[in-house]
Amino acid sequence: MKHIVDGRCYNYVTLFPSYVHSTFKRRHDCEEIWRQFEGAVVCQSSCNVTVEDYHPMFYAMPQTWPCDKFLFWSKTRTLMHSYAAVMRHFWTLEDTLVGYMFNDLIWCGQEDTGFDFDSCPEWLQKVFIIQLPFAEMACGNITVLLNGSIVNAFNRLSMFGSVELDSLNPQKVNYINIEVVTNLEGPHLESCSRGSIVELLQILQSRGFCWTCTDNDQ
Repeated sequence: MKHIVDGRCYNYVTLFPSYVHSTFKRRHDCEEIWRQFEGAVVCQSSCNVTVEDYHPMFYAMPQTWPCDKFLFWSKTRTLMHSYAAVMRHFWTLEDTLVGYMFNDLIWCGQEDTGFDFDSCPEWLQKVFIIQLPFAEMACGNITVLLNGSIVNAFNRLSMFGSVELDSLNPQKVNYINIEVVTNLEGPHLESCSRGSIVELLQILQSRGFCWTCTDNDQ
């Protein structure tokens, strides 16, 4: 896992130098990030790892955040990656340094030795993800991509509904553009005026956000 994380860190800094602070030293800082991550996880029971244990690692990641490019999503992972690749200008969690380094990796520590890659509880990755300051740093105009072909396209228990939505700052976010997309063959279960997305719009309105919602964009 160290080789994967270190390699991704070097790749990121090489491919996207404008996304990290000029003070970032590739080899030194990439290794420091790994040391802080290892210190939070290795030789600890997974039940003992807390959000605070990851703080030193995130403090070691100087990141530049571009306004007007943030893309959030829920139940639209495959489409989100295709959409972001075509549109080019979107900035997703996976485009951040920490998201790029740890994307799709699963881990937890063991009290006696090293890592456990086989029996990690699902909630442990959430402990890691909720510490990412992605939503807190969102600014300008942002986009939210939701799946109108499923029930509960907006789920208050999802990562977006339970963590990211509450972290958005109405003083920094000027506008929220909600895109509700469905499978080409359907079904068309939810829209801007039907289903769980209505609850999302009510939450945004109660918190003082400006928003639009589109559900017929082929």
